[in-house]
Amino acid sequence: MKQQGSEPAALAPLLQAFFTEHLISHRLASPQTVDGYRDTFRLLLTFLHRTRGKEPSVLCLSDLDAPAILEFLDYLEKERGNGIRSRNLRLAAIRAFFRLVALSDPASIHLATRVLAIPVKRSDRRLVGYLTRPEIDAVLAAPDRTQWTGQRDYALLLTMYNSGARVSEVASLQRRHIQIGSTSSLQLHGKGRKERRVPIWSRTARTLKVWLDARDPSPESAAFPNARGGPLSRDGVNYILQAAVRTAMTACPSLSGKHVSPHVIRHTTAMHLLQSGVDIAVIALWLGHESIETTHGYLEADLKLKEKALQKLAPAGVAAPRFKAGDPLLAFLKTL
Repeated sequence: MKQQGSEPAALAPLLQAFFTEHLISHRLASPQTVDGYRDTFRLLLTFLHRTRGKEPSVLCLSDLDAPAILEFLDYLEKERGNGIRSRNLRLAAIRAFFRLVALSDPASIHLATRVLAIPVKRSDRRLVGYLTRPEIDAVLAAPDRTQWTGQRDYALLLTMYNSGARVSEVASLQRRHIQIGSTSSLQLHGKGRKERRVPIWSRTARTLKVWLDARDPSPESAAFPNARGGPLSRDGVNYILQAAVRTAMTACPSLSGKHVSPHVIRHTTAMHLLQSGVDIAVIALWLGHESIETTHGYLEADLKLKEKALQKLAPAGVAAPRFKAGDPLLAFLKTL
């Protein structure tokens, strides 16, 4: 423990312990979590170097006080153009680091407490965006399947729509994660190292079989490789999707007014399952949601479900019909 008046704690060893010991060894954080936290601190250290004139390697923990963190969060929104959600994700990474600081360096607990007290910023909750069935059909029809890349892109987009997989899940998919047979399914590796299996249509299974039969047979090979044979990056998946959307706009002009991201395809899967009558608890399991509350956003966004509910309600000024027992047992109970 440091005594009062001692040298301020150096940032570098604490940050190194946070990543190598706390995140990777103790918490067994997923690669996606480590990447997200790493990018946050890269941005933060670069920002402090620009505004404080200090090299990252000589920064002290006191350089990351609450005013500096607040200044960094404002920079993310005003200069980098990040949204509130991105801002809050960066703050979550910084908070995780300072929770460790509070435990490992008691002399810095007051500084850590002030940083941990920085609140997340509230934002308007937007309705979930998704594609209609004609729109997703147009996107799936866009790739030129006479070409190698078009065959891959079609198989990729169809798998994304069928499974509702996150972009990180589909990008890391390997041959060994795909089971094709009497019952076909995908094994997806989601947030928090959680795994789940989702069924795939016979159409998807046939497409994947044809695609994989002509590829590298190694079980660890990428299901959807890039030009060098390695797995696609998130940006690579998004690039393929955007190219398909641009082509599909000709046949489906309504796409021109929509922002279509890989996550919108995931939303589309969920909405179409919901509209087909699949229970919301099953959809939560399908998507790998930890809480069913996350899945309730699809209920809020589906206008058709609300219209059906409204049709069951008597309009204002019209007497609602009284319930009448139509069952002998209910009629008997009514006489008691």
